[in-house]
Amino acid sequence: MKTPLIGICRHRLVTDGQGVTTLVAFHGCPLRCKYCLNSQCLRADGVWRQMTVQEILDVVTVDDLYFKATNGGITFGGGEPLLKFDEIAVFCKQCPSEWHIYLETSLNVERRAVEAVAPFVHHYFIDVKDMNPDIYRHYTSIDNRHVLDNLRWLAGHVDLEKVTIRLPLIPGYNTPEDRDKSQQQLEAMGFKDFDCFDYIIPSGAR
Repeated sequence: MKTPLIGICRHRLVTDGQGVTTLVAFHGCPLRCKYCLNSQCLRADGVWRQMTVQEILDVVTVDDLYFKATNGGITFGGGEPLLKFDEIAVFCKQCPSEWHIYLETSLNVERRAVEAVAPFVHHYFIDVKDMNPDIYRHYTSIDNRHVLDNLRWLAGHVDLEKVTIRLPLIPGYNTPEDRDKSQQQLEAMGFKDFDCFDYIIPSGAR
């Protein structure tokens, strides 16, 4: 079965994982964020290519030596990569064991998706947005029930040294105080590594 992608980006250096990584970006996302960074993942005409797992593996294997020499590997992103958790699990079972697997996710998926890929993921980059349900819904158009459930599951089943939580300051949606509250809630759950940053909104985009 072929999977829709919005792109494959090679030779990324310590941007979303250690060493040299290749980003495999999936089409499709459950969120409808106001300031979406990859809006092509939502558009029918945003599909770059349809590929099978084997075809993806064939393309990215060209950088096998880079991955092994730098402790790099594959970063799955999107869109929301966990919408394609079966394909990710199949890929991880077939790729060289020396490759590191990184996952960029909102976690707004069913628990079974997280459980399916957990044995293979070396590091998670989780875009939480905001822990406040009202702020989250206002910004993404859906609730964060799955996000909270999956965060609790990860806290109980994964080495939290393998998790980076991304907490943006989103103009017009949350405040520095809101972000501080989100971090405090996550710290109480055991998470330790946070990437706090500000969205830079182009003029006229609000």
